[in-house]
Amino acid sequence: METEYGVFLPIGNGGWLVSTTAPHPEATYAYNRQVAVDAEQAGLDFIMSMAKWKGFGGSTDHWGETLESMTLMAALAECTSTVRIWATMHANLHHPVVAAKMYTTLQQVSGGRAGMNVVNGSYADEFQQMGLWSELSKADRYRMTAEWTEAVTRLWAAEEVSMDSEFFTLDRAESRPHPSPRPTIINAGASDEAIEFQATWADGAFLGADSFEEMADKSRRVHARAAELGRTCKTYAMLTVVQGETDAAAQARVSAYGEGLDREALLNMSLAWGIPEDWARSWVEDATGEKAFQVPYVAGAADTVAAEIRRLVAAADLDGLMLIFPDYLSDLPLFGRTVLPQLRA
Repeated sequence: METEYGVFLPIGNGGWLVSTTAPHPEATYAYNRQVAVDAEQAGLDFIMSMAKWKGFGGSTDHWGETLESMTLMAALAECTSTVRIWATMHANLHHPVVAAKMYTTLQQVSGGRAGMNVVNGSYADEFQQMGLWSELSKADRYRMTAEWTEAVTRLWAAEEVSMDSEFFTLDRAESRPHPSPRPTIINAGASDEAIEFQATWADGAFLGADSFEEMADKSRRVHARAAELGRTCKTYAMLTVVQGETDAAAQARVSAYGEGLDREALLNMSLAWGIPEDWARSWVEDATGEKAFQVPYVAGAADTVAAEIRRLVAAADLDGLMLIFPDYLSDLPLFGRTVLPQLRA
């Protein structure tokens, strides 16, 4: 099966680099529309946006400005025709009946290209500001998400749904028309609970890991567990691409971005994740410039980037990659012209 490649849209200001010396994508519809159009023209398979409700401050005001995922993706569905349209929904924020209706609408707007990235909240302060944070364990959050997903999928198929579960109550709930085909279900997570949820409910899993070896282990676990359940779940990783005319030029870009690491934003991100303050401060003080990159990266000329991507996909048993670029408007088209044809060959 051919490897899938997509792009993680920069719907938060600053994109995915926490640095004062990196390009600073704008959190605007115009910017993201251009990225979506460029992704389709380059031949990528999907575009995806996160759901973010509060930023991390610092000198970059990292993600202090963000767009809303569902409305953005509905608009981008209208200006594209082939890329799959994957929006993000928080199970702890949107009721299943509301979510079912929204994704049915997105499926019609996109002509059958819609996907639902369902997540359950990791940064407490996002939801505390709304009075909606519950001190649930990770296991409890994924049990809630499983019930939420069951409710949504039943609403997509049944005339009415009644459900009295631990977290949700539906009394002859309706959500018609039903989407056709059913939207793709995706989940981003790396814990044991996430892997079990992905294997049970998801069509695709975005996996986080600290090494290629760990990534490979998690990817194989998802594949194996899904097979045990008689299902198929694809696995994906996120990767930032820093490209240059030469390997040295690309590495120079990496070094330059690292020099501007926004340590205050990085600290706020760690604290929002729930890391104890003393540990977080110590970690941030010792952080190297590479921590400006929120996800693993590959740097080099086109041939180097293509070779490294092939190696990662094979070593980690991945079905696809979701790509991030420092400067989307110049880096993505360059990738499409010089790297993607090698990967498709």
